Amino acid sequence: MAKEKIPKLCSRLLNTFHAKLPDQKKISTSCVLHNRFLSTDAEKNPSPSRVLITGSLGQLGIGLAKKLRARYGAENIIMSHIIRGPKEILDAGPYIYADILDFKNLREIIVNYRIDWLIHLSALLSAVGEANVPLAMRVNIEGLHNVMELAKEYRLKVFVPSTIGAFGPHSPRNPTPDLCVQRPRTIYGVSKVHAELLGEYYHFKYGLDFRSLRFPGVISGDTAPGGGTTDYAVGIFHEALRTGRFKCYLRKDTKLPMMYVEDCLRSIIELMEAPNECLKLRTYNVAAISFTPEELAEAVKKHVPNLDVENVPDHRQAIADSWPQVLEDINARKDWGWKHEYGLEELCSAMIEVTKTYYTDNSK
Repeated sequence: MAKEKIPKLCSRLLNTFHAKLPDQKKISTSCVLHNRFLSTDAEKNPSPSRVLITGSLGQLGIGLAKKLRARYGAENIIMSHIIRGPKEILDAGPYIYADILDFKNLREIIVNYRIDWLIHLSALLSAVGEANVPLAMRVNIEGLHNVMELAKEYRLKVFVPSTIGAFGPHSPRNPTPDLCVQRPRTIYGVSKVHAELLGEYYHFKYGLDFRSLRFPGVISGDTAPGGGTTDYAVGIFHEALRTGRFKCYLRKDTKLPMMYVEDCLRSIIELMEAPNECLKLRTYNVAAISFTPEELAEAVKKHVPNLDVENVPDHRQAIADSWPQVLEDINARKDWGWKHEYGLEELCSAMIEVTKTYYTDNSK
């Protein structure tokens, strides 16, 4: 069968199947099938979006830009940050200076580049934010206000990531549902709750197409560990390969939800491509696996048998103790077909290989 006929055939099959369903199942089932069959090829979208990614040199931005460029064309995905990008980034596609605290600068970018999707990744993470609360308030809250106002003015589709840090000590921890008491104890978490609620308000007040995902700890090997409380789960792979020793700043029994970066990036794209009528919430939990530092260390030792791990809890332990142990993501799975692919074993195998490549590339 000709490749160009596949999306049309899938669409006809979807519509036939959908017509036979009870009314209450039609929307969610059609949305799941949309993501499974009709969102796989860039060629299905004749008019690619122009996407601006703020804070694009962080843990998610580089990989997300690469995947979006494969789908929509490199020229349509504009990476941005407040520092000069490395040569390989500058050579890969559009990269510009963008200060989210400069409203005029952001407006010029949106107008000049004809932006219609805005993926807002700029933020100070949990531990870094606690060390500099005034700066975190400016970046995470004032910067968000600029993004939201411009998204409203120019009718952009906007994505703002949230986090397990948006929950607090009074939230149910195992499992933690989409809708429950939050009341976080970090400025990072407070700023993310603010983003969730402001986005929902702008959606109902102004019709803004706001979308957000509450991520667990995201594990990736192609960037160095950042300032997050869950970053021990990245650092252990780096230290296992570099030194064979790892000092973990959390107790060995501290259970937290985690996700491999490939699942994380795919969830963003699937949510952004989901039809708006599928979405019953503006902010969804997405989950994959939960484990403790002890469980992760045992899994890593299958690849690095002589790894020596010492647990020395610091101020991040209190943060972790206020966060969910298991995220409940039933709504994401039901409404738009979310499904993770990486369990603990798959995550460890992938991280060992990617981290080896990271050190090989950076030693040249």
